[in-house]
Amino acid sequence: MLTFDSFSPQEGLPIYLQIIRHIKRGIAAGTVAAGDELPSRRVLSAQLGVNPNTVQKAYRLLEEEGLITSRSGAKSEVSIPPGGVEAIRAQLLEQEMAVLVQNLRQSGLDKEAALALFGRLWTESEEGTL
Repeated sequence: MLTFDSFSPQEGLPIYLQIIRHIKRGIAAGTVAAGDELPSRRVLSAQLGVNPNTVQKAYRLLEEEGLITSRSGAKSEVSIPPGGVEAIRAQLLEQEMAVLVQNLRQSGLDKEAALALFGRLWTESEEGTL
């Protein structure tokens, strides 16, 4: 069963989106696989201390994306369409890069300075000095 032990709420982002991102990150990282059961809506809402409707909204949106399936009286489970892992990984990385670009711009860096910083950090990462 998928766990939310490592889930830590972040300020400024609705909880239902954080639940979705937590599940998608697990899929992208390979720690969540097709067929894995999700906690019931009531159990997860109690664990996270949120309204059950919040969890319901997250699960409904994941169902609409085809990433989970739910049946009446049964647990919801992860359902990953073909090519889904790569698509999720690309989507998450693009979202994170967009936030990073906004933060760099708000910090006053121009495109050239941001690219230079990125290049330096990339090199340090390859060299193991980051």
